Amino acid sequence: MMRASRLFLVVVFLVAAVPALASDLPAIRVGVLKFGTVNWELDVIRHHGLDRAEGIDLKVTAYASKQATAIALQGGAVDVIVTDWFWVSRLRSLGTDYTFAPYSTSVGALVVPAGSNIRSLADLAGKRIGIAGGPIDKSWLLFRALARKRHGMDLEREADAVFAAAPLLNEQIKAGRLDAVVTFWHYVARLETAGMHVLIGIEEVTQALGIDARVPLLGYVFRESWAEAKKPEVLAFLRVSRQAKEILRESDAEWERLRSMTRAADEETLIALRESYRAGIPESWGEVERGAAVAMFDILKELAGEKLVGPSGEMQAGTFWPAVTY
Repeated sequence: MMRASRLFLVVVFLVAAVPALASDLPAIRVGVLKFGTVNWELDVIRHHGLDRAEGIDLKVTAYASKQATAIALQGGAVDVIVTDWFWVSRLRSLGTDYTFAPYSTSVGALVVPAGSNIRSLADLAGKRIGIAGGPIDKSWLLFRALARKRHGMDLEREADAVFAAAPLLNEQIKAGRLDAVVTFWHYVARLETAGMHVLIGIEEVTQALGIDARVPLLGYVFRESWAEAKKPEVLAFLRVSRQAKEILRESDAEWERLRSMTRAADEETLIALRESYRAGIPESWGEVERGAAVAMFDILKELAGEKLVGPSGEMQAGTFWPAVTY
């Protein structure tokens, strides 16, 4: 009886100790869009315990908008968000110390309906184009830059641009109220499975503009001072991010597990999302990619000016966290 009582006490102690041990791990607090695609990768990390294996505790907070995630980062409610390095450089020009580590090269594309008579950017003159992300959306600016280079035209003046949320634009083009849309990669995948096709992708645009390397526009963004103070934990987080990407690259079964999270309506959509995600996994990040980013910065600042790049007009030193290279 005494041995049974002692065994019971040992079991109670161990069960009670597990949460305490877990809570002792240093936390990395990530802010995400409630239904954003970043959640897929973070779910893989937590589902497989990749964070705990690296000695960190990933904590995820969902927000309703991209602006809300930025406010959460600036207010100290989270440590990390996903956004683009233009935002980082602009904020650094205003005196902050945000910095960037790559997340994805997937951005978006220009999509037209099946049977459209739009064959090139020149054919967009007089057409109604939906743009997700606003007037200084990087994809829209890149298309404007290419139209100017190839056809000497300013799409902002010669096309009827409509700015709206990506889900609404998908519905509008399906209903025939738009002639084309410039939208994010996962909405592109959904439109393709609805029978529409990509006229030009951002990778083709950047190559045509003389940017040869694949530049990850989106990345994990955090304060440089925080990252330097917690360097082992931040590097551990970036390692588990890469580990999760490899799982998503190699395992179709993992995508089946994530099916409900992706909100794929059918198998074709799930496959399209899976392949588009995999295509956006950064393969290298070094001096070549950083140099290409500066070239992209110089092209887009001519079109958007201070609203995009900040008052200095120059790419800010420290925009890319130097501890990350592969």
